Amino acid sequence: MEISDENFRVWTEQNEVYFDGVFRLAGPDAYAPIHSLISSVLHEEHKQVTFNLTGLEFLNSSGINLLAKLTIEARKMNDLLLVIKGTHQYPWQAKSLPNLKKLHPLLDLRLA
Repeated sequence: MEISDENFRVWTEQNEVYFDGVFRLAGPDAYAPIHSLISSVLHEEHKQVTFNLTGLEFLNSSGINLLAKLTIEARKMNDLLLVIKGTHQYPWQAKSLPNLKKLHPLLDLRLA
C-alpha cells in the first residue's frame, strides 16, 4: 500500500516501511492515514519491522510525534524487533532519531 502527495510518499514492501520526501502535514489528524498504514504492518506478526527513513528530507513535529507513537506501539509487542534506518545526510535525523531509543531501548537504530 502507498500514501503520497506531491511532497512525500510512504509505502510498504512486506515488513519494511519507506518514507520519502518532505512531511509537513498539519497535525495528528493529517497523519492518521499514515499511522493506520504503519500500524497495520506492525500488527502483521512479523519478527522484525523496518522503518526506512533514508529518503526522508524533513519531518515536522507532528510527524516526529507519529514516529514516537509507533515506536511505543512496537515496544508493546514483545516479539517484534523495530529497526529504524536513517542517514546523516539530513541533520534532523541524527538529532531526533536517537530520542526514539529513550522510548524503546531495544530499538535498532542505524544511521549511515
